[in-house]
Parts: sequence; C-alpha cells; structure tokens
Amino acid sequence: MKRFLPYIAVAFFASVPLWLQDQYFLHTLVVSGIFMLAAMSLNLLLGYTGQLSLGHVAFFGIGAYVSALTSLGFSVSIFGYQITHEPWPPVVGVILGTLVAGLCGYLIGKLAFRVRGAYFVIVTISFAEVVRLVALNWVELTNGPLALPGIPPLTLGFEWTGYATLWGKAQNYYVVLVAIIVAYVIIKRLVYSPFGRAMIALRENETLAMSVGISVTKYLVLAAIFAGAMAGAAGGLYAHYIQIIDPMIFMFLNTVTMVIMVITGGKGTLAGPVVGGIIFGLAPVVLRSYVGPELQWILYGLLMILIVYVLPDGIVPAIERWFGRPSNSASDGRSLTLETSKAPQ
Repeated sequence: MKRFLPYIAVAFFASVPLWLQDQYFLHTLVVSGIFMLAAMSLNLLLGYTGQLSLGHVAFFGIGAYVSALTSLGFSVSIFGYQITHEPWPPVVGVILGTLVAGLCGYLIGKLAFRVRGAYFVIVTISFAEVVRLVALNWVELTNGPLALPGIPPLTLGFEWTGYATLWGKAQNYYVVLVAIIVAYVIIKRLVYSPFGRAMIALRENETLAMSVGISVTKYLVLAAIFAGAMAGAAGGLYAHYIQIIDPMIFMFLNTVTMVIMVITGGKGTLAGPVVGGIIFGLAPVVLRSYVGPELQWILYGLLMILIVYVLPDGIVPAIERWFGRPSNSASDGRSLTLETSKAPQ
C-alpha cells in the first residue's frame, strides 16, 4: 500500500480542479504550490547539507525577474551601449530564469561555502539584499518600485500545433502540479545517488566525510546549483501566474515561509516540504473562514509553534515512525555516512 501512496496522492491532487468550485481557494493552491516548489529546493540545502540559507528568496526573485524581462523585452543602456531585447515566449523566459538562478547558485556557493554556520547565513542574507536593491534602483531595467506589469501568461505548444495560453487558474494549477512532480523525482534521484549520500554524510559529520575523501566544496556547490535552479523555476512560474512583480518579491517573509514549510514538514525528507506547504499554504485561508483577521495570524503562529514543539523532527518523520517505517532523514544520515566512501570524487 505504501508503494502506491504517492500515486494516490497525485491522482487526488490532479482531480482537485474537477470538483473544487471556489476559485479563490484554487488560486491559493496555485500560489502555495509555487512556494512549495521553492521550499523543496531549499530543503536540498537545509535538509540534506545542513546549511541554512536565509537568502534563498534571491534565487526565487532572480528567476521571476529574468523570466518576466525575457518575455516583456527591454531596452537598457550599459556603459554607453544600448542593449535592446525583443520579447521571447514565456516558456523560454522560465527556462532562462532557471538557468540564471542556477548560475547564481554556483557563484554564491563557491563564495559562501568557504564559511560555515552564522557566517554562511550572513552571506546569503547579504546576497538577497543586494539583489533586492538592484531590482529597486535599476529603474531603467526593472521599473524599480513601480513594478513590472503586464507579464504575459505561460503559453504551451509548438508553431505547427498552435499555442495554448494559460489564462485560467485550473490550467496554471496543473502546470505547477507537474513542476512539483518533476522536482520531486529529480530530488529523489539526487538523494539516493552517490551525490545525495555525500550530502547527507557532510550534514551528519563533515570531518568524517572529509577523512574518506569527500570534497566539501564540490558537493555543497552542486547542491546550491540545483537548489538555486529550482527556486528560479518557481519564481518564473510565479511571475507569469501573478503577471506583475516588484522588489517586494525579495522580502524576508518569503524566505521565512519556505523555511517554515521545510521545518514543519520535516527537513531532510522528500515529502516534508510538500506536507508543510499544504498545511501552511492553506492555513490562512482555512482560519479566515472561522476567525477574524485579528486572530488569524495569531492562530497561524500558534499552530507552527505547536507542531515544532510536539513534533520537533517534523510531520513526515513522525508519521513514518507511527507506521513503523524508518525516516529517510536524519536516521538514514548516520548509516549513509559510511557508505559515501564509495561515492565518486
């Protein structure tokens, strides 16, 4: 039965637009799914390498801005040279946003992973703030605080088949659902590969991992590349769904939202960010139906504190223990540490 549980979950979520009539609730599911995708990327760093990135929203915002500018077009003067870009299809913009965010993950990883602990956190926060200030002050390119309006929605198809523009919430819901499934499969393949075992070994005991020949910088930078690229893809989807972005996309609250999804769901587990994303993405909407706005966020915070207090390892590890199934997070890390000596260097 456990083997078929993921397929049952996918079938259930695929059926949601067929019976859900509340369009606002469906909109909430789309936005929650996008942030769930970003939380899954953060889980690669926080859950599997043990590195807390409080500037992860920078990759999300970079993906959003690159995708938006690619599809809108721009004309900007750099060092006296006028650079003009004609609009490209939105799908190309999402792909470029993913690649640019992954490249930024590589550059920041090479710099930041030379430090650890609080120093790494400071570097990531500083990076996010620098990117926010660029988006805010480079008015000629980003329109600054006036935002980038009129971002075209995603279009799917080919020239010989015709293009379908994704205007509806249900259509975007399915795009986000497919993106989450693809990201889940990629992360699962990474985690259960020698690369993933090396990441877990570094999280559990970095000194021991180095003693068996694991390159710390190499594997941490690779994790940063994958995490940055996935967050960039999430940002691109967000930009084309909301169709307007401004520098507020880089606000610290968005990173906090991703961290909450990872911690409460269960860091270092495949399903943790998904479960945490569902609960804390939908909690404000559900609470709004029963309490006033003055109590809504108080109950939201109390719910988070209760989960962390009662289930310190997260929801998914607790469920796996209840059903007698070993968690694939911290409990696997100690056993995988010794296996990583076989990982290719």
